[in-house]
Amino acid sequence: MAALSAEARPVGLAEAKRLVVKIGSALLVDRETGALKADWLRALALDVAMLKARGVDVILVSSGSIALGRGVLALGQGALSLDEAQAAAAVGQIRLARAYEEAFAPHGITTAQILLTLDDSGDRRRYLNTRATMAALLARSVVPIVNENDTIATDEIRYGDNDRLAANVAVMAGADTCVLLSDVDGLYTANPNEDPSARHLPVVEAITPEIEAMAGDAGSGLSKGGMKTKLMAARTATGAGCAMAIAEGRGLRPLSALDEGARSTWFIATLDPQAARKRWISAMKPRGVLRLDAGAAAALGRGKSLLPAGVTDVSGDFQRGDPVRMEGPDGAALGLGLSRYTAREARAIAGRRSDEIEAILGYPARAALVHRDDMVL
Repeated sequence: MAALSAEARPVGLAEAKRLVVKIGSALLVDRETGALKADWLRALALDVAMLKARGVDVILVSSGSIALGRGVLALGQGALSLDEAQAAAAVGQIRLARAYEEAFAPHGITTAQILLTLDDSGDRRRYLNTRATMAALLARSVVPIVNENDTIATDEIRYGDNDRLAANVAVMAGADTCVLLSDVDGLYTANPNEDPSARHLPVVEAITPEIEAMAGDAGSGLSKGGMKTKLMAARTATGAGCAMAIAEGRGLRPLSALDEGARSTWFIATLDPQAARKRWISAMKPRGVLRLDAGAAAALGRGKSLLPAGVTDVSGDFQRGDPVRMEGPDGAALGLGLSRYTAREARAIAGRRSDEIEAILGYPARAALVHRDDMVL
């Protein structure tokens, strides 16, 4: 039972710097009427405002578009065809976005909508574009509202549930904490609705086969995810250095409750997100080489990003986001990093100042060729 612990201290919300919160359909939408639970959403906005006042970046991964849309279109509570589900999503998504905007505006919080499919994670260019967009929004104190793009997604390009989507967003955004708000208050040794002897697990230090065997399949009527999908999400999040909690979300102000010690299950990350990302980068095979001058090599040693002005030679055939080896003037390996430009673009701007890049390439440019967050020395 080494994977279980009631003594270890989870990261918790008090230490969170960048937080992803997943909100299930059953929390947002009334099962009987198909109407938005406006009081619940307004209370959530109070929680987010509290966290942002503490300096926490907050990203919400929100279900609810299909559940809202099916009520508007009077589609009933039965199973929907693909066409009906996509139509419901199209109608519901605009209402969902407006509801978030109206709930958060009184707190001076701007919200943004990001719709993703599984392809957006699998395609490196789209993944990097999404990551950059999210970083730009967070830098401006915006709260991104992320959902699966159910209007166009088919089974082949679906995440399938927002538990796993939340974990992937946490990895993409470099979050240190992820909370899955649900209709359960954590992981039990068995289904507590069927086994009165089931024990609640406050902390899980590692997801072992024993832990996986405790998960059932059932989700609630409006939501798709069961405990198995939550464990899959926990494996993804913790492997990237992000602690994750499964917490009860049905009450008002669920994040405040969690912050104050409400019952939940915390999955412990063994690395911080940046260390996990560095380890991921270090395992990559380089697709090209950047030769640096002495000044750039010294700047890297001081923790600076690599600017085009410090590059004397570019070799290889790589795309944006591909790993490249950085070498000093004598050819000695300095480290590995992810290029923010293609090999063709890198050759064109090598040795040039950052303020010259737009004129050379013909479009606005990023100052760094390899950002310090994307390199391992």
